[in-house]
Amino acid sequence: MTPKEEFIKIYKENIKRGGADKLLEYLEKSDFFTAPSSTRFHGSYEGGLCEHSVNVYHCLKDYLSRPRTKELYGMDYSEETIALVALLHDVCKVNFYTTEMRNKKNDSGVWEKVPYYTINDRLPYGHGEKSVYIISGFFYGENRLTRDEAFAIRYHMGFSGLEDKNSIGKALEMFPLALALNVADMEATYYLEGSNK
Repeated sequence: MTPKEEFIKIYKENIKRGGADKLLEYLEKSDFFTAPSSTRFHGSYEGGLCEHSVNVYHCLKDYLSRPRTKELYGMDYSEETIALVALLHDVCKVNFYTTEMRNKKNDSGVWEKVPYYTINDRLPYGHGEKSVYIISGFFYGENRLTRDEAFAIRYHMGFSGLEDKNSIGKALEMFPLALALNVADMEATYYLEGSNK
């Protein structure tokens, strides 16, 4: 099963609220399934964004399956919430990357033009907050993101974000799902997709 097929299967099996079909349609019309996940680091290849999203889903499911997370920390979330925050945390990267050409020496020492990814941010609204903004265009009214879901997506970067560290710490303390998603995102990024993979 390809990452795209797995993403769609997990999405359709778990995300049932009103607007889900329209959001999936939007993703299929965008570059979500072909975009990289970054320009140089994890998932910097065609389809990297989709693959990363699926990896984060599996890491989050595994993290939340530990008895300690439920019993001690009260992290007990629906299958829909888990799929939604994991699969959609990086929708801010839709139509975000472009491919350009640059000169690079090949193994024989000859200069040649090679493609590389660069950022072309057409909606400069931050990172996690942009994902929440995009998703909220599809899930609104009684179908809107819960506060836990919105904060998890907003703060999924944890302390690697650029904003005030006190705000990040407070959000992670108040919304345990944000911490769980951050852990899953970092695990996928550094251990499943890192530069030496």
